[in-house]
Amino acid sequence: METIGFIGAYDKTDLIIYVAKILQSLEKRVMVVDTTITQKTRYVVPVVNPTITYITDFEKIDFAVGFKNIEEIKQYLKLEKTEELPYDYILIDVDRKKYLKTFEIEKANKNYFVTAFDNFSLKRGITVLEAIEFPIMITKILFSHNLRKEDDERLEFLSMECNIKWNDYVIYFDRSYSDVQAIEYNQSMEQITFKSLSNEYKEGIMYLVLDIFSEANKSIIKKAMKN
Repeated sequence: METIGFIGAYDKTDLIIYVAKILQSLEKRVMVVDTTITQKTRYVVPVVNPTITYITDFEKIDFAVGFKNIEEIKQYLKLEKTEELPYDYILIDVDRKKYLKTFEIEKANKNYFVTAFDNFSLKRGITVLEAIEFPIMITKILFSHNLRKEDDERLEFLSMECNIKWNDYVIYFDRSYSDVQAIEYNQSMEQITFKSLSNEYKEGIMYLVLDIFSEANKSIIKKAMKN
């Protein structure tokens, strides 16, 4: 089982759902854990009679909402403390300092910092990074329309005192209105499909999946995105 952390204040829910869908299409067992303040998963992933904490299956992906740590998820699934969760990948969406610790994000196999460059996303995201106690490697996932060198330099400056080291590559997503429309349509139809997403957005997803699952290749990911 591999744990993947998605850190930051920027809305990451839909991105994580698309990544999870590709991993599931590649015959991986996937759980998405939403620990965020807004718990957007409650509203975009169909569920019957949601409770304070619950796990629901959607398109063969398990979504866990409202849990404070992995131990609570194990209890919900009636697993022993020593048992490992029955998944290949656990994708954790986190935007609060306390859940960095309770979900042991610092020990994750990979960590990503997801942000745009509006002040809220950037500055509040940095406050989460400031809670990291031990040095970890993090990859930037940047959402921007026409990314400027000054934007990345600002991120580097604001994170200077954080206990992190940036990977030397960046995964970039263009913030296009067409992708916003496609994502909203998919939500309204209660489906996970890639057909209406821009080629640029799909390319970003592809490189992210390749970074998480190194045994995959571009051709099988592209095939998965055609379904």
